[in-house]
Amino acid sequence: ASARGKSGVAVIRVSGPDAHSAVEQIAGPLPKPRSSAVRILRDQNGETLDHALILPFASGHSFTGEDVVELHVHGSTAIISAVLNRLSEFDALRMAEPGEFTRRALLNERLDITQIEGLGDLIDAETEAQRKQAMRVFSGVLGDKVAAWRQDLLRAAALLEATIDFVDEEVPVDVMPEVSDLLTSVQAK
Repeated sequence: ASARGKSGVAVIRVSGPDAHSAVEQIAGPLPKPRSSAVRILRDQNGETLDHALILPFASGHSFTGEDVVELHVHGSTAIISAVLNRLSEFDALRMAEPGEFTRRALLNERLDITQIEGLGDLIDAETEAQRKQAMRVFSGVLGDKVAAWRQDLLRAAALLEATIDFVDEEVPVDVMPEVSDLLTSVQAK
């Protein structure tokens, strides 16, 4: 989750059905989901890799929507490499592709496409104005507006389709005023 390079703290995120069991093998018992504890991370020989803050998340309560364990380790390149190498020893684990956690969040309906755009903008924000705009998009405001527009357009299409489907029959209500109002409202917004 952290960019490569030296830092005070680096976050290594393990996600998927084997996340909890894999981390338990190197860190011992995990704290309860959405709570934290410091654990010693160990290699296969029992040697200490680092002291890490462990944050487990149960499926449905994480960024990706999957089981996740975050390891907050000291940010030296040697420690990060040692922990990643230890995790790579598990057959069920592999390095994530760039953007994979965000893709999983989309597939698991934790974020919509507009929120993902907002997240990208938030990460790239360099000014306060960019940050504020990105936060508005990331918070889901745009997605909510788009969903409302979609509902209005679907309603308009359904009214028109009903008129077309029942062309030989007399439709008791003239749908054109409502259709026109819906389209004008969406265009105005």
